[in-house]
Amino acid sequence: MHIVVCLKHVLDPEITPRYFQIDPETNRPENGDADMVLDSFAENALELAIQMRDKTPGATVTALCLGDETSEEVLRRAFAFTANAAVRIWDEEWEDLDGQAVGHILAQTIKTLGGAELVLTGYQASDIEEGLVGPVLAEELSIPCVTLVSDLELDGENVKASCEAEGGYTVVSVPSPAVFTIISSETNVPRLPKVKDIRLARSKPITQFESDDLNLDSERCQPGAKLVRAYVQNREVNCEVLPGIEGAELAGELADKLLALKIL
Repeated sequence: MHIVVCLKHVLDPEITPRYFQIDPETNRPENGDADMVLDSFAENALELAIQMRDKTPGATVTALCLGDETSEEVLRRAFAFTANAAVRIWDEEWEDLDGQAVGHILAQTIKTLGGAELVLTGYQASDIEEGLVGPVLAEELSIPCVTLVSDLELDGENVKASCEAEGGYTVVSVPSPAVFTIISSETNVPRLPKVKDIRLARSKPITQFESDDLNLDSERCQPGAKLVRAYVQNREVNCEVLPGIEGAELAGELADKLLALKIL
């Protein structure tokens, strides 16, 4: 069984809000001194892929990432999780891809790799939050797609997926191959890689593909929607510092202010 897990390199979502800036020319977040990390839902998908492999004799996991050289960091992390192989695809012309174009490129890459019985992605990326890539992948590969999956279990030729639902969970059984978009759950909490695996990950080879290596449709590699403007909304905040040093004095000043504003 071949399991492909799609990863994404994103700006750390824990960045302090006041340091978050958007480049007005590119409409993309400015990295600045902020860290780039593996997307959290993609990390859940990676953990679940490794779990599935370990339960299935002969199974292998390939980590797949669309990104420039800096994204190799997340593929090294996949190796530290003991992924069997890693693939990076990139072309300098792919600066403004949307979910539809990314899905097409990833699907053609999976076909070039010989296909996969299971394709796992994060439910949505923490930077864009479109949630399109998984369903687009399934459409491109002409296979089923199950979203909001927390856990997977093999059942003969089928795969049972536990999916988040209102008030609980539902279990869906689908034939493989299939695409699953993964959410965070207590069953797929990312592991802490062993020191040995982290060291080995540094020297493992990463396969690299460019657009000429894939059977791509040039028109479908173009974004279907163009982002015209992205910006951080400025909010005017008026802050008044009340006079006083002692707690009782400050409390009295605050109470008088709240009464004047008719809050109390």
